[in-house]
Amino acid sequence: MEIKELRNNIDRIDSELTKLFQERMETAAQIAKFKQENNMPVFNRERERDVINKVTANVSPEFEGYTKTLYETLFNLSRSYQKKLINPTSPVSKMIEDVTNHTPCLRPERAMVACQGVEGAYSQLACDKMFAFPTIFYCRGFEDVFKAVDGGFCRYGVLPVENSTAGTVNKVYDLMEKYKFYITHSLKLFIRHSILAPEGVEMSDIKEIFSHEQAINQCSEFLNTLGVKVTVCENTAVAAKMVAESGRKDCASIGSKDGAALYGLKVLKTGIQNTDNNYTRFICISKTPEIYPGAKKTSFMMTIPHEPGSLYNILSRFAALGLNMTKLESRPIPGSNFEFMFYFDIDASVYSENLKALFSELENDAEKFIYLGSYTED
Repeated sequence: MEIKELRNNIDRIDSELTKLFQERMETAAQIAKFKQENNMPVFNRERERDVINKVTANVSPEFEGYTKTLYETLFNLSRSYQKKLINPTSPVSKMIEDVTNHTPCLRPERAMVACQGVEGAYSQLACDKMFAFPTIFYCRGFEDVFKAVDGGFCRYGVLPVENSTAGTVNKVYDLMEKYKFYITHSLKLFIRHSILAPEGVEMSDIKEIFSHEQAINQCSEFLNTLGVKVTVCENTAVAAKMVAESGRKDCASIGSKDGAALYGLKVLKTGIQNTDNNYTRFICISKTPEIYPGAKKTSFMMTIPHEPGSLYNILSRFAALGLNMTKLESRPIPGSNFEFMFYFDIDASVYSENLKALFSELENDAEKFIYLGSYTED
């Protein structure tokens, strides 16, 4: 056969498949109605297993695996559609709708904002980019930022959550869960690290370098070439301030050029990070949700049952609804055996009906579902 004839044959088969698929989904809708009226769960593992055994028995061994995959996909689409019909809205969807209707059109330019560290910290640089006229309240640790917002002293907090080299700052996500706060905005800040030292100190004099753990990880390749002692500090700006006030002539810090100017240090070497594509993502948090026009990024956390196929069933919802997932990360839940918390970021308009449908499905299936916010990212 010629290729054109073969493709015509494929087109004919696709046309038949499309009609049959629509008929199958319409029948699934009727089943959803019956299940709802009779208080039956959407998911029936035994029924799905029986169907797969039946259909794979009627194909050649060569196509058994492909047939199983096809029907597992059909089951996921069917479950997704049934759940959408049974639960068209969810508590999170209703909350998002209410918040979007009551949030002002523009983010405030002036606000009291909590940041971890001291003047010259990267969090301060991120804060100055997020707000035109911030009043910054500096905190010792990440949780102190949350406490400042929780106590009403600050309206917002700015914190790092992820670096392109060193990865996720899990402590911040843990605190988001603990305090039940929300993300209102995020920013990717290019991080260019430098070696900062007092006047008169040269690279050959340095025996100890101070900095934040994340900065140390981001500059690990350069540090390995020095063979000096590396000491972890609360913040890069704190490290710079400490070096400036130490009176020592054998130490330096890793930080920004802004930090050097601020604390009277000189830049011995710049661009020492492992990669030139070194970005840290900062989030702006608040005690109450705020969703501003144009929000097209949504974050949430969830735990799922510890059983085969649980994660696959969750991920299949994204594909079925055409939603683009930009982050998926997991970490063990302290004190549990093989239980994990999953972090998700989705690129989708907050007004998307498919996003609402996803929430309706996940809230009903997840053991724990935590909505973190819908926002814009610069």
